[in-house]
Amino acid sequence: MSEERSITQTLSGIEIKPAYGPALGREALPQKLGEPGHFPFTRGISPSGYRARPWTMRQFSGHGSPKETNERFKYLLGHGETGLSVAFDLPTLMGIDSDDPTAEGEVGREGVAVDTLRDFEILFDGIDLKRVSTSMTINLPAVTLFAMYLKIAEKQNVPLARVRGTCQTDILKEFIAQNEYLFPPEASLRLVGDMMAYAVDNVPKYFPISISGYHIREAGATAVEELAFTLANGREYVRRMVNRGYDPDRFARSLSFFFDIHNYFFEEIAKLRAARRLWAKFMRDEIGAKKETSWILATHCQTAGVSLTAQQPLNNIIRTAYQALAAVLGGTQSLHTNSFDEALCLPTEEAVRVALRTQQIIAYESGVTDTADPLGGSYYLEWLTDKMEEEAGAIIKEIETMGGVVKGITSGYFHRRIADSAYRQEMDLKEGARKIVGVNTYATESSQPDILKIPATVERSQKSFLSKVKKQRHQVRVKEALKKLRESASDPKTNVMPAVLEAVGEMATVGEITTVFREAFGRYQQAQ
Repeated sequence: MSEERSITQTLSGIEIKPAYGPALGREALPQKLGEPGHFPFTRGISPSGYRARPWTMRQFSGHGSPKETNERFKYLLGHGETGLSVAFDLPTLMGIDSDDPTAEGEVGREGVAVDTLRDFEILFDGIDLKRVSTSMTINLPAVTLFAMYLKIAEKQNVPLARVRGTCQTDILKEFIAQNEYLFPPEASLRLVGDMMAYAVDNVPKYFPISISGYHIREAGATAVEELAFTLANGREYVRRMVNRGYDPDRFARSLSFFFDIHNYFFEEIAKLRAARRLWAKFMRDEIGAKKETSWILATHCQTAGVSLTAQQPLNNIIRTAYQALAAVLGGTQSLHTNSFDEALCLPTEEAVRVALRTQQIIAYESGVTDTADPLGGSYYLEWLTDKMEEEAGAIIKEIETMGGVVKGITSGYFHRRIADSAYRQEMDLKEGARKIVGVNTYATESSQPDILKIPATVERSQKSFLSKVKKQRHQVRVKEALKKLRESASDPKTNVMPAVLEAVGEMATVGEITTVFREAFGRYQQAQ
């Protein structure tokens, strides 16, 4: 029974037949699929695919101090990376300063430590923001880090109209999967809306939100659930922007998405194709956006961190290569490839170089970029795309019937469903229905690669630097800026972004700003 399941089902549990034929009829495909670059965008958002230029190669980077991460940025840019992506440490992700007692032992460990604008000045030293776009994986304190990035652009004399990049900002998926939240859902969504509105009005080339399925998938959701939950979250953000009075044709191109690309090759390709089709129909038919560009789902992809193994870590290079190829064949606009040593440590320079070269070999040696949607019209792929659209659509309808995403969060729906899927996957692995080479099949001893270790001196140095910044800043102006922020946060009709910009400019810390919001909004405890 277990052997049969491993052969006849995708990771989402979709039953697969031995072979597929032209059930639709060849003559029906053009009408159903459309052309690349046109509604419903099943075949991609560009008429020529990657012929004009490849996707953005954006490696997720951050460790230790801002200076060390700045050096890693420059290393990757020197090896052909085409966009930056910042990984922050856990204290920063939680809106906690490096000198907070709860940050002890975590400073600089899983990403770069950032406390004040001074850290951002070091982080982007020698990097021209007119030439490079930057993605920041930050959610709870997103408004603060976004403000810091805009202040750096200002210091470089880069007009806001030219600032490019992405901030994750997707607090709904934090409540659903990653659990890096602090304020209640409605207050959290208010901050997301303030940031999105500010970006739409002032930073038109910037993506203020990256609606993320990645962490949902890493928590144990299936590909279908990842697709459904992500698009359900996107629908929530869109409707809230419309309720703020924004025309969808004005803000739609400020939305971006972020998907996990796992091991089941065709399922991942079909997922991206179904995502574009579902989103295009929603924006055109339900929201009423008029411009074809407003119906586009632009996406960043990352290979599956949860698929990496500590056993036989060099096997992860092959896993990552196939996952990256699936992302490209699925039509991603931006891609991060994981490093082979990430199940053991933060990536070494050798590992990140191999990961970047993986993308470059696909782009320049494989030939898959010669034509748009090279797998389009495949009997199997088109059937699987339809199936994923159907199943994800049913889940989205279920969420809307229960009252929407926030209701699903407070009722525990998402946590229960992800936990059930994660359990089934674990049982499949334990019973041998799902095989992982080097773990439960072909398991042998293997040597371990060099490990990147973060010394304790990083935390001591960061605390010392923060203390110095606090002593040098103008205390009266900091106090006044935080008072203005408190007043803005207390008025639901006031956008907090101008006050946050003033506060970070006066060297208020991430933790101080988060504290103001916590005092204004309270702290959320999710029902168990």
